[in-house]
Amino acid sequence: MRFGKIEYLNLLPFDVFIKKYPTPTNFKAFLGLRKSYPARLNKDFLYRRIDAGFISSIAGYDSVRKKKVTNAGIVAKGAVWSVLALPRAQKDDYQSASSNALAKVLGIKGEILIGDRALRYKLSGGASIDLGQKWWDKHHLGFSFGRLCFNQNAAFYQRLAQCFVRNPVKIPHYILKERSRQSHISSAYILDYLKHIHYRVGKKEQIALSRFYTQMRLKGIKKPMRF
Repeated sequence: MRFGKIEYLNLLPFDVFIKKYPTPTNFKAFLGLRKSYPARLNKDFLYRRIDAGFISSIAGYDSVRKKKVTNAGIVAKGAVWSVLALPRAQKDDYQSASSNALAKVLGIKGEILIGDRALRYKLSGGASIDLGQKWWDKHHLGFSFGRLCFNQNAAFYQRLAQCFVRNPVKIPHYILKERSRQSHISSAYILDYLKHIHYRVGKKEQIALSRFYTQMRLKGIKKPMRF
């Protein structure tokens, strides 16, 4: 069971959850080996180097079509804080295909910045446009930046996702302090940030993704592909 892990603060609650969730030994052993940013995990997933993970919504399109998705995702209803367009020359973020596509769908120009780097930029007070907020303003629907998708072991991942979204996760103080040290972002700011994210992909979030995929097709935005 090869699970790919995004190394961003937005999945800190999942990191805490998965430590206690009963999984096979090989799952836990692999978990620490394949850690990266979303765009790289997209490739690993498409090339079957990993079996499952929180995959960018744009790369999860085929998984949705094949019904190889769970109801767990990375969702923002409004401002997300960690997906920004900076008032600079047009530049995609190499770490996230979904965020780059979302900016194009929304018609927003600028330098795209995501993840913990975006959080530090926002904390510094720099000017930016929050893509999560812009999507909400236009559609009044939450946007799923990622989705827990799988290539195999469907029953296991469906149970895991159900358990994760049903049970609130309390982050231990020592883990919060350690991630604060690693990310150079204060513990209080991390907790404020996590209030902007939830993890259940319900009917409204599925409608939002359908609109996103439709707009991608209309604008000729290509999704990541194996070949």
